[in-house]
Amino acid sequence: MYKLGKYNAGDTMSSLITENYRMLLVISRFGIALGFGDKTIGEVCLENRVDVATFLVIVNMLLDEDGVMNYAQATFSVESLISYLRNSHDYFLNFRLPAIRADLKAILNKDKAELSQAILNYFDEYVAEVRKHMTYEEETVFPYVRTLLAGQRREDYTIAIFSRQHDHVSARLTEFKNIIIKYYPAKSTNEINGVLFDIFNCENDLASHNAIEDYLFVPAIVALENKNTRKV
Repeated sequence: MYKLGKYNAGDTMSSLITENYRMLLVISRFGIALGFGDKTIGEVCLENRVDVATFLVIVNMLLDEDGVMNYAQATFSVESLISYLRNSHDYFLNFRLPAIRADLKAILNKDKAELSQAILNYFDEYVAEVRKHMTYEEETVFPYVRTLLAGQRREDYTIAIFSRQHDHVSARLTEFKNIIIKYYPAKSTNEINGVLFDIFNCENDLASHNAIEDYLFVPAIVALENKNTRKV
């Protein structure tokens, strides 16, 4: 059988992390802590009650940037994927974005009060947009998927509605980053560059989050919808 991706359950978790440090974000969203020694990915997932197929499909898709569309037919647990997405939402809304704002506020040039406040306002508007998008998923999309998993099918909603409304919220963060780069006269290059570095990382992380939803989550839900339609 053709194996998608690079890693499998027999590889050590430590090798995955040391070779791809970005996967630290993935293991944290699955509730996996460091300290796993030389245990394999399969062993660590089993100990942490993580579905290994879901873990591997996310890891391998994120590492296979040129072949993300190849994972649309992969087999994994939808419930496990929802848990991962919810933990991602919590990370962005309650940790990463507030941390960026706090660092940004601390270094903004008080001599440029009007411009500094405009930058903070723009960032706050962006965060509100992210929160609205993720709250919609939590309150509308995920409950809908759970009805499908229970073998039921609603007539007033489909995952296609989510796909049409699925704004790529990372785009506005890109614009925000460009405003700082082009127009903000920072007093300390090291400090502003540190914040920009975090923004770049957050931008890439959001893009990965969107890719998981577009190429794993949505196709899986379409398949569930089709399965439930055939039962009717």
